[in-house]
Amino acid sequence: MSTIPFKVIPSGLRLPGSFFELDNSQANTAQGNQRALIIGQITASGIATPNVPIISGGTGDANLQGGASSMLANMLAAYRLNDSFGEVWYLPLADAAGATAATGSIAFTAAPTANGTIALYIAGQVVNVPVTSGMTTAQIATAVSAAINLIPAMPVTASVSTSTVTLTADNKGLCGNEISILFNYYGTAGGETTPTGLTYTITAMSGGATNPTLTTALGNLGNMTFDFIASPYTDTASLDAVKQFLNDQTGRWSWTQQLYGHAFGAYAGTFAAQTTLGLARNNQHETIMGFNGSPTPSWLWAAALCGQAAVSVRADPGVPLQYLPLLGVLAPPNQSQFLPSQRETLLYDGISTFTVQQDGTVLTENVITTYQLNTQGVPDNSYLEVETMFQLMLEIRTLQTMLSSKYARCKLADNNTRPAANSGLVTPNLIKSDIIALYQERADAGFVQNADAFAAALVVNKNTVNPNRVDILWPGTPVNQMRTFATLVQFRLQ
Repeated sequence: MSTIPFKVIPSGLRLPGSFFELDNSQANTAQGNQRALIIGQITASGIATPNVPIISGGTGDANLQGGASSMLANMLAAYRLNDSFGEVWYLPLADAAGATAATGSIAFTAAPTANGTIALYIAGQVVNVPVTSGMTTAQIATAVSAAINLIPAMPVTASVSTSTVTLTADNKGLCGNEISILFNYYGTAGGETTPTGLTYTITAMSGGATNPTLTTALGNLGNMTFDFIASPYTDTASLDAVKQFLNDQTGRWSWTQQLYGHAFGAYAGTFAAQTTLGLARNNQHETIMGFNGSPTPSWLWAAALCGQAAVSVRADPGVPLQYLPLLGVLAPPNQSQFLPSQRETLLYDGISTFTVQQDGTVLTENVITTYQLNTQGVPDNSYLEVETMFQLMLEIRTLQTMLSSKYARCKLADNNTRPAANSGLVTPNLIKSDIIALYQERADAGFVQNADAFAAALVVNKNTVNPNRVDILWPGTPVNQMRTFATLVQFRLQ
């Protein structure tokens, strides 16, 4: 006769009636909500408290919390173009004390001799300004300055002096140096040409210095999980702060925290600069997408990439993060796009790559981590693919859910014990059988592979020092990603 495993109703109960006890140990099929986190600077008009995480209520809320022209608000807008549904939080940052804002300018040097429209792009945002042949350079500068300041999301403030428009970044720090200033991004094919006779001189944005420090802000995230982190910075101090935050020994991937997460960033620079940055990094919990010449600043690339990754990983972390469109990102000009041979090098140097479709859509190509060497300095590809990290994250959580639900309140005995069914007594071998069964379910669902090899290599033992502890060696193999077809065309002539 099987024993019913009551936990609350006593066996010696004398009261008459029907009594019911709930046991959810076999019912838990829940999955945790995979949140995204956007780290970004706010402006003086933002109401958010710096360094304190807050849930996002949408683009309007981002404008309120961060200020409409802030890095934070623009990153949220870029993220939402790519992930319109998932839960998102902000980590607002104030400009660093003593930081300086980048500045640039447009000097109009000759008036137009025909009517037309100026197509000015600032940080990838277009400013269309109609001009006529009767306007002076000073009038054009005034019109351009006014048009820039009418756009709430514009990350600069314009001022005018005679025929020169000066642009000042609304957020101080290195981010402002990346704000591009250019005319006619789409060219004549896109209907954008400089009005006849109009000439100008652009002084690129520069002079921005000192990014905010991340340590305090990251520390305030507490025990909340954030699987997808859009990080706007690629300076060494910021990258190292995120690395420390996520590390395997004491950070979010450690056994003491088990919170996990992955940081997505982007870097604007030449091919040589990309390899220099990539070779200086070695972190399985960060991704850096490299590009050169895009009008869109790197923090918006980071937000778009993070959004696309979040949508794909939530659906299935084993599906490769390739051929995903980075919506809201303007492609670099053709001459600035990295060649296949360069992209192959970047993928060996820790930098993720992209391609550009004929219509200008930017597509992810291979999204990797910056991990390249093991602790002995030997090349190591075990943590190369971002998908591997998210697959491991999912399998750890799945196993944790089963163990914590089914064995939350059980007695433990040696393997030579033969516990009766539903006695609440378990042995390492019984636990091992359940882990094997779970792995087979995961294999059937397409998340892991080699179930027979897993069963043969799985080890579940009672700890020799602590008799209340079971030690498990989980030798799982996540499924791979279908990335490359290599075909030998061995043709015949007749």
